[in-house]
Amino acid sequence: MHRAVSLQLLLLLLCGGHVHSKDECVKASVATCDACIKSGPGCVWCQDLNFTKRGELEAVRCDTESEIRKRGCPVNMIINPASTVHPIKNKPLSKGKPPVQIQPQEIQLELRPGQPYTFNLKFKRAEGYPVDLYYLMDLSYSMKDDLKNVKNLGISLLNKLKKITGYARIGFGSFVDKTLLPFTDTNEEKLQKPCPREETQCEPAFGYKHVLSLTDNGQTFEEMVSLQRISGNLDTPEGSLDAIMQAVTCMDKIGWGDSTRLLVLATDAGFHMAGDGKLAGILEPNQETCQLDDKNMYIKSNLWDYPSVGQIAKKLEEQKIQPIFAVTETVADVYRELSKLIPKSEVGVLSNDSSNVVNLIVEAYNKLSSNIIVTHDNLPEDITVTYKDCRGHEEYSDKGTCNNVNIGEEVTFSVTVTALKCIDEKTFNIGPLAFNEKLTVRVKTRCECECDNERNNKHEHCNKQGSVVCGTCSCNSGYLGQRCECSLGQKDEATLKAQCRKDNGTECEGRGDCECGVCKCHLTEAGNSYYGPHCECDDEHCEKYQNKLCGGNGDCKCGECKCRDGFEGAACQCKKSKDGCMTTSGSECHGRGNCMCNQCVCKGGYKGPKCTSCPSCSLPCQKSGNCIECMGFGSGPFQKNCTYSCSNFSHTIEEKLPKSDCRVKDHEGCWISFTMTEQDGFDKYNVKILKTRECPEGPNVGAIVGGSLAGVALIGLLILLLIKALIYVKDLKEWKRFEKEQQRRKWADGENPLFQKATTTVANPTFTGDS
Repeated sequence: MHRAVSLQLLLLLLCGGHVHSKDECVKASVATCDACIKSGPGCVWCQDLNFTKRGELEAVRCDTESEIRKRGCPVNMIINPASTVHPIKNKPLSKGKPPVQIQPQEIQLELRPGQPYTFNLKFKRAEGYPVDLYYLMDLSYSMKDDLKNVKNLGISLLNKLKKITGYARIGFGSFVDKTLLPFTDTNEEKLQKPCPREETQCEPAFGYKHVLSLTDNGQTFEEMVSLQRISGNLDTPEGSLDAIMQAVTCMDKIGWGDSTRLLVLATDAGFHMAGDGKLAGILEPNQETCQLDDKNMYIKSNLWDYPSVGQIAKKLEEQKIQPIFAVTETVADVYRELSKLIPKSEVGVLSNDSSNVVNLIVEAYNKLSSNIIVTHDNLPEDITVTYKDCRGHEEYSDKGTCNNVNIGEEVTFSVTVTALKCIDEKTFNIGPLAFNEKLTVRVKTRCECECDNERNNKHEHCNKQGSVVCGTCSCNSGYLGQRCECSLGQKDEATLKAQCRKDNGTECEGRGDCECGVCKCHLTEAGNSYYGPHCECDDEHCEKYQNKLCGGNGDCKCGECKCRDGFEGAACQCKKSKDGCMTTSGSECHGRGNCMCNQCVCKGGYKGPKCTSCPSCSLPCQKSGNCIECMGFGSGPFQKNCTYSCSNFSHTIEEKLPKSDCRVKDHEGCWISFTMTEQDGFDKYNVKILKTRECPEGPNVGAIVGGSLAGVALIGLLILLLIKALIYVKDLKEWKRFEKEQQRRKWADGENPLFQKATTTVANPTFTGDS
């Protein structure tokens, strides 16, 4: 029975598998069959001994199959390894225990590099496939009413699931948020009772707690959940992603089995994500590992940051867990955006008290299980995989999708695998997301030709000095050449081959074979021969004009055009003529360029049709000063050899100049004025020099001496006046000080008893006073 199934599957894969090849072979210089096969998926090799002529490059054996056949290679002599598939494990789709939902289960692909290969993958949803559902609930205070309803949903939820799958288990976990500011009030009293004061039943603040492992006992679920109490925190977003990460990584604690795994997240708020932990001073990123203690509490809640959405999506996919976001209408849009980033996830809208949660979960499960997404994991480098969906649409994508697949319905996906280059054997898996069953794909590449070689190291085709390998000679030691015709003698192979390399480049420039140190040149595409000591020349690759080699007006010789009489240019595209380059003075391009193709090619920065002007040039006034002095006034450094040193100038002496282009000083300090007019050629000028120079007058000695004496006298007078003024100021200060002292001095009113007046008064006793 299994042998028959294996044969049918092999036929299916071979019929379904096909090679996407392009009729092209982009090859470099190849000399062996193996190198040809590695050059591209469209390359084939002709192993017919007589396919090449003597001296013809072996690379002509490598081309597309159509070209090789045109050149006369028999079909049975064409080497073209094809991609193949070999089924290793291929149990038929069945309902057994465990059921088989994908076919085949393991295959070996032998791929030609660059050649896509397509095979079919069957999938069939098994009836009665078990379901594990873990209910993860937000226990912040706003979910108080919801908790009352959830306490009674265990038995009804199990019954609903068992009607669909036959066997189901449910578990329970709860979460709030990190117990740090600004997420939770860190007052000791509030940590113990984060609920409002009127709430008597309140759980201390916590991050995540695993309550009940997966069980098929609905009564146990209701009993454990009934013991849970509401809790609280400060901000609106919750630690949902922390809780999901622990529920996904603690596989043994949760008790996930070989089943359809569902994780229901029930909440009425948004979620914190990676980076938000910095608000509480948490810098260590989430490590994506299980961190539950003996009491099933998340012990790294306040030490690790929240996980990112990418980390959550990766872990959910790795553990084949499908999330169902049961959220209220206010945050439904947020979780719909989150669901777009997580494959195989659904969003359901809860009623205000979660009374509809059972129907919501059943509807979400039906959607998830009926939408099949096939993809791959552990894809090695240099291998690509694309899919067509089960409806046969032509577009290829990195995932195969099939929606609304019913239980027991068989669907087929087209899988295309491409090895980009030759690789060692690699292995990867393909399968539907959220299912444990996978197809193991082993890939090897076919990079070697499998030729039927005659074991004879003295083959006639190789001058009895070698054996034939895929139509070419493999020479014995001491011989080389296309037919092993060259004996090395006392020289080694490297020395002989070095003689065929120009400047240590490619051997014979890639255009010939090195035979005994001499290049034997091949034919060009047009049937002519390359030539030169190293086959470096050909007469087919010169410049073209109007799509004609050398414009049709010359011959191509070793990559350069040799023009016929009357033509010139790199492609002989121009008639020889100088009419467009001649000036009124009879010069060609004013002597400042060459006439090419009847147009001036200017030099030295000159512009214009005939190299008339130089926008970036300026007159060399200062540079020409010495020549102007010697030509106009017979003096200066060039006085003795003026004609020789200033041969590029012609000059005239003028009484007046309408304008003066230049003005320079001579060696006597006089100013010379002149004009410069450019002549044909470079640095040639016609100069008009003003006859008179502007020389400075000599000094007035009398005025200088008189002025000096007057200055000395004036300075002396000023010094005397200054001294006088200083003395006057000093005396004035002394006088004022004396006057102040006089005003402050006081004299005594008493008389000196020792003082006697200088006059003596004598009274006449007889005098009566009468006159």
